[in-house]
Amino acid sequence: MSLLKSVGTIGSLTLVSRIAGMAREMIFSRVLGANAVTDAWFQAFIIPNVFRRLFAEGAFSAAFVPMFSKRLHGEGGIEEARSFSADVLSVFLPVLIALVALFELIMPGVIWLLAEKPVDPETFPLAVDFARIMFPYILLVSLVTLFTGMLNSVSRFAPGASFPIILNVILIAVLLIGERWMATGASLEQVAYGIAWTVTGAGVMQLAWLYYWVRVEGFEVRMRWPRITPEVKRLSIIALPAAIGGGAYQINTLVQLYFLNQLESGSVSYMNYADRLNQLPLGIIGIALSTAILPTLSKFVGSDNREGAEQIQSDAIELSMLLTLPAAVALAICAEPFVIMIFQGGRFDLADAAMTGAVLAALVMGLPAYVMVKVLVPNFYARADTKTPVYAAFTSLTVFVIFNIVFVAQLGVVGVAMASVIGAWLNVGYLYVVLVSRDYYRMPLPLFGRIARQLVAAAAMGAALYYTRGLLTEFYSAGLFERLFALIALVGAAMIVYFAAAFLLGAVDRERIARLTRKTA
Repeated sequence: MSLLKSVGTIGSLTLVSRIAGMAREMIFSRVLGANAVTDAWFQAFIIPNVFRRLFAEGAFSAAFVPMFSKRLHGEGGIEEARSFSADVLSVFLPVLIALVALFELIMPGVIWLLAEKPVDPETFPLAVDFARIMFPYILLVSLVTLFTGMLNSVSRFAPGASFPIILNVILIAVLLIGERWMATGASLEQVAYGIAWTVTGAGVMQLAWLYYWVRVEGFEVRMRWPRITPEVKRLSIIALPAAIGGGAYQINTLVQLYFLNQLESGSVSYMNYADRLNQLPLGIIGIALSTAILPTLSKFVGSDNREGAEQIQSDAIELSMLLTLPAAVALAICAEPFVIMIFQGGRFDLADAAMTGAVLAALVMGLPAYVMVKVLVPNFYARADTKTPVYAAFTSLTVFVIFNIVFVAQLGVVGVAMASVIGAWLNVGYLYVVLVSRDYYRMPLPLFGRIARQLVAAAAMGAALYYTRGLLTEFYSAGLFERLFALIALVGAAMIVYFAAAFLLGAVDRERIARLTRKTA
């Protein structure tokens, strides 16, 4: 499968998921708003997601996919791959069960560490309850990640890319029901409890969805008595540094949560809503590219095909910047209009929208960096080097903490966003310098030139948006169709100006697009 097709499959389904997630947040903001209860809910929701990214999506995928793919495509074939996955599952599942049980017991202490001091006696018990209800989600989604890794190894990307849609659709339905329930007298807290239970219930459905596709592909999911085989031991050795590296990023998330909890009520919610818009291009572009290139990059590195490995790395960088730079500029220029059009209404007023827009404008300054990290890290994972991303991540974390201390008193929630941006760019710089110093990869000069032209095209688009946004002001907080018209007009104008300028400037050409559509392996 070509890189462009792989990214298209993952990216298109991720786009559907992100749009569904955006709809979910739109309804969430209108039904629940930005207040102490939503802060408690988002804080509780972040905790299982931190561990999901730490133990499942990051560390586990980075180690499991190359090892499973090697066995699947080697002499042992599907039988050896089945045996390996059964050994991994037999050890993985008990560890997850123990982790969930431990955190259910110590959750009050975890919430206390993250909460404002002194703790709010009304919202603290809510946050603990919400976290305990939602934490089992990590077990379910970690098994989903195992199945996704198996499917990705045979280039079956669609099921793994589509499972988040299930959570978003179910949450939308429950939020709409909750709105009607509140109209009959239910409290904000009661609806929040219902939504928390829905998260864990949706996890069960996601697991069933991936299990179905694993069986369709002929993989038999078997459980054995847990045993540490040489393969499982090697997986652990590779995954542990990746988990620590991912841990640095997730500690970053928890540190961010700590600083946000020291600010005014609603700060956690403002960051969540802003990050939802920031995550839209990050998920579609960064995660899709990272997922798509790892199996192919692993094959090229394993076969000592340096030219192939360098080419796919360059293609991934060029494609990511071609799509990310205009997204970052557009979100920065139109941050407040986008937030008003998407989130404002109900319990989420114009003051909330203005604050969220300010956070978003700061946060997207790091969007190209967040995507580049996703694109560069697979080059290390393909070489079974999971230590270097650890050092990069912890260096970034240290800088993040320092700048939080410097910025948060003066800039509040916007300062927290700025600290994240600085840390992300430092992470990119560290990773690239190491790639060059070890002679793994060096960006060719023509690629630098094309990215520079992409920046010029993005600047032209930004200038057009700056003047266009003022013409549509009356539509931003009007009815649904007026908002939709303004949103389509802004996005459409941005795309036309950017891609026209990109083609005129030579930032992209048909020959390279044609090569990207050919099979990479």
